[in-house]
Amino acid sequence: MNTPESKEKKSEPDKKERRLNSKTKDMVLIAAFTALIAVCAQITIPTTVPFTLQTLAVFLAGSILGLKRGTASVLVYILLGAAGVPVFAKFTGGFSALIGPTGGYIIGFVATAVITGFIYDKFGSKLWITIVGMVIGLLVCYAFGTAWFIIVYNQTKGGMDLIKALQLCVIPFLLFDAAKIGVAAILANRLHKIVKV
Repeated sequence: MNTPESKEKKSEPDKKERRLNSKTKDMVLIAAFTALIAVCAQITIPTTVPFTLQTLAVFLAGSILGLKRGTASVLVYILLGAAGVPVFAKFTGGFSALIGPTGGYIIGFVATAVITGFIYDKFGSKLWITIVGMVIGLLVCYAFGTAWFIIVYNQTKGGMDLIKALQLCVIPFLLFDAAKIGVAAILANRLHKIVKV
């Protein structure tokens, strides 16, 4: 005969199992998106200024996994790179890549994931909301990375101002990053309709 006490005892292992399954799922998703960012960092479109698909993967991490898991995947990616694993563009790694002139853009990926993840968690996965979140996240990444670039460049070589930095590090990437936002927003929107991640 099932008593309330026996039902309660049965439900406790069920809750523990569900929590364990949820944690396992989270770890797998974080690892998968960390790997996706690393792979996309190596996909380069050869032009005068080389373009990678790194930010596309960061957009997807935040807008699909949400604030905590999306940010975690970006942080793991950066920590792996800082530890020397060749996950940054052109199979580079090491702490020097982060403290170099363009390291601010890599660190800025954290802000991108935080913003896109927060907006997804707070406002949902409608296409226009996802696009707004990605645009804001990218602008913050641009701002942080450009400020970092100017400071580091002026400490080593000098002669770098905001206009020059934007011409080198931001303006050539605007159209390509806009295309990445469009693709990432559509992919995230469709995925949320198909499956609950």
